Amino acid sequence: MELFYIYSALLLVAASSLFSLCFQFQMLQQNSYYASRYFKWIKNSFAVTSVILSLLYFALTFLFTAKLYKYFFIFAAVLFVIRLLLMIRRTKKSIKPIVFTARVKRLFAAALLVLVLLTLLFALRKENISGQLAMLLILLLSSLTPLLCFLSLLICSPVEKAFNRYYINDAKKILKSQKGLIVIGITGSYGKTTTKFILNRILSEKYNTVCTPKSFNTTLGVVRTIRENIKPETQVFICEMGAKKKNDIKEICDIVNPKYGIITSVGEQHLETFKTLDNVFSTKFELLDSVEKNGGVCLASLDSPAICERAGKKPHALYIGKGTNYYTSDIKSSPLGSEFVLNIKDKRLPLRTKLLGAHSISDIMAAALLSNMLGVSDNDIIGAVASLTPHEHRLQLKSYINGSTLLDDAYNSNPVGSTEALKVLGSFEGMRKTVITPGMIELGDMEYEANFNLGKACAENADDIILVGKNYTKPIADAINETDFNTERLHFVSSFKEGLDIFLNYADKNSVLLIENDLPDNYLK
Repeated sequence: MELFYIYSALLLVAASSLFSLCFQFQMLQQNSYYASRYFKWIKNSFAVTSVILSLLYFALTFLFTAKLYKYFFIFAAVLFVIRLLLMIRRTKKSIKPIVFTARVKRLFAAALLVLVLLTLLFALRKENISGQLAMLLILLLSSLTPLLCFLSLLICSPVEKAFNRYYINDAKKILKSQKGLIVIGITGSYGKTTTKFILNRILSEKYNTVCTPKSFNTTLGVVRTIRENIKPETQVFICEMGAKKKNDIKEICDIVNPKYGIITSVGEQHLETFKTLDNVFSTKFELLDSVEKNGGVCLASLDSPAICERAGKKPHALYIGKGTNYYTSDIKSSPLGSEFVLNIKDKRLPLRTKLLGAHSISDIMAAALLSNMLGVSDNDIIGAVASLTPHEHRLQLKSYINGSTLLDDAYNSNPVGSTEALKVLGSFEGMRKTVITPGMIELGDMEYEANFNLGKACAENADDIILVGKNYTKPIADAINETDFNTERLHFVSSFKEGLDIFLNYADKNSVLLIENDLPDNYLK
């Protein structure tokens, strides 16, 4: 009977640890599988839980070493039920649930392998020190699941590297086999995804195009796009390139070898890893270095102040915007879109768009200019720009509950775009204007200042402000409290659902709601 209790308890403990690992792997996934970022999340958000997990380990260990096997089994059964219910609850409440990719499945397999091997060691040597040690390790890893998560990551690391090498080499072969393929790289601290979709829409008037989907802008995201989407008939490949550290853009460029490029902006994104704007600038301009090597042309927008200030460091870019031969003028904007003129040297191209915000005009300018260079006709450019619709969660104008209006800018998370979104909100005259936001992240030493400025913009353009999560919204609240904003209309909530419930109390045809940014679960704590 003792063996039944022991092995049944072991099975329940191991299974419950896999339930808990769902949350750990979810957080690891949201931290881009970087161990350093994952452990930073644990440090910031795991203090109380780590105490609970430690107590859990000591309780299990005590019951086993004291040979209270029946209670050991009962405790394991209760733990199994609790962890199962927690997993279900977390899955329902998660903003960004775990995605069971092949990599996540390999991590689960590695965790299961560790637990099975330790269980076998215990079964074979349970009377010896090695068997007892195996049991203690099972209980330790099953209780302190962050350790099991890290161990799984460590075990899978060589496998992931081997897979990555194979995928990258395969992508290079595919591109090499595509004779005459035009490759365009797009990067920037913000605006790159929107510019990519605009460029894809315009170039599709003349070419068979493929672009990286959604926000597939990492090395492996680009590689996956090449392997799955590039076909013999593809004429243009538009490649969005993201970066969180130096040489990230170069790594992608070494795979795709772009002939053309667009650098939309340089700003205070990912300063936790970049540290300085100069590092951001040099990394984004790795695209220019690659394009030059391939004898091509790279556009860089002087609408970005940081690029404008540093343009002399990279004189070979084709700079566009104010003070150049390529700029916009005669801009007329409303809550329904914009009209403007695109000046290409001596040519004036009148354009109209449903996209909102001044930053959208800058993105259209870059895409339209490169399309013009690649032979798309003026009429095709005018028609394509007029047909543009906002991409999902990027300042989308929608009808909402009770006849209200929704400005969905949930994907946006940069200072320039956020400010522009609030200006658009402010342009809805005669309507009750509400903003829901959790603030901005990964801005390093600039984070407080950027969120403080966001608070000022909220106070200037909104009638009601709903802040999600206290950890990241304090700078916003500090700024609002320095204005004459009516603090009775400033609300703090712990989730977007709570914020939406507040808005629904007064939503009608004269109400407009801006959702500005939407942080993943690893930040809303």
